[in-house]
Amino acid sequence: MSFFPDEVIIEVLARLPIKPLFKTKTVCKLWYGLPSDEYFIKLYNQVSDKNPMVLVEVHDSTKPTSSLICVDNSRGASEFSLDFLRDKVNIRASCNGLLCCSSIAVKGVYYVCNPMTREFKVLPKIKDQNLTRFYPDSEATLVGLACDPSRGKFDVVLAGYQCAGSSHRPDKTFACLIFDSDSNKWRKFVSFQEENFTHMNRNQVVYVNSALHWLTGSGSYILVLDLNFEVWRKVSVPDETRYGMGNRVYLLESDGCLSLIEISDTRMKIWVMKDYERELWHMADRVSLGCIKGLVHGIFPIAQTGECIFLATHKQVLVYHRTSRAWKEMYSVQNNATLPLWFSAHAFRTSIFPCA
Repeated sequence: MSFFPDEVIIEVLARLPIKPLFKTKTVCKLWYGLPSDEYFIKLYNQVSDKNPMVLVEVHDSTKPTSSLICVDNSRGASEFSLDFLRDKVNIRASCNGLLCCSSIAVKGVYYVCNPMTREFKVLPKIKDQNLTRFYPDSEATLVGLACDPSRGKFDVVLAGYQCAGSSHRPDKTFACLIFDSDSNKWRKFVSFQEENFTHMNRNQVVYVNSALHWLTGSGSYILVLDLNFEVWRKVSVPDETRYGMGNRVYLLESDGCLSLIEISDTRMKIWVMKDYERELWHMADRVSLGCIKGLVHGIFPIAQTGECIFLATHKQVLVYHRTSRAWKEMYSVQNNATLPLWFSAHAFRTSIFPCA
């Protein structure tokens, strides 16, 4: 290795998957310290930003538990586990390499973990039980995870309509709980909202510009939680998608920008918000769906960069390469899946981010 300067070696190591990277720690003193070195962590996370992945949960009717599959554009599909949590969980949000999971057995218990390093943190229970009486079933309507690598911290957001008294009916009171990893405490504020959210709206929460974003069920605007000022506000969508004659619209992130994916029977349009302050949208691409005509009505976009976009169907994960305009199947379920892959699919990317 003496033929190569340290700078070159570091650039090579920054492109390794997490597990092989940690195995190299035994090689020498320099390599041992890299995963905890501030410069290397920043470099590693920047490289992984360009390699989006998709996490899908596969429910097999012949097995008691589901399995998790990570679909990588460059390395294919691989299975991994959250068994280190020692609890059966649902993945509720994903952001910059971290996952927010809720316990299935015990309502109100949440974890934040890095599945690659297997580090995790159990969030403190909320003492005021009235705040967790969300409608319906005491589950938060919106769960968001805001992971900021530059500041070395994360926030978890639980928001939803509160039940009115003992009637278990919702009113317009929209309670929001925010967990701050720096203080290790929850804080709360209450507002009034009148919005509904589909299952995909709830799953596809986007963190950009220090704010969490959810597309509303009507698709008429994006509901935004500004974490700096702890206020809700609304962001407009392109007029063409708002009055799109029944086309399906989904919210994703693209290279640090908000992006809307509009799907019709024949085409997919990719919109990107280039000017966040002025809320200016730009149509980045138009994609013909003729090659996958039989799948159009059951396909859902999950993750993207400027170069490719991942989409999930009932039993497949596909990737579309925008430069070559080629489609490729990345993963296919071979067993008796009881739920479609898109139902529990999340955008993901690896990172060296401590959360314990």
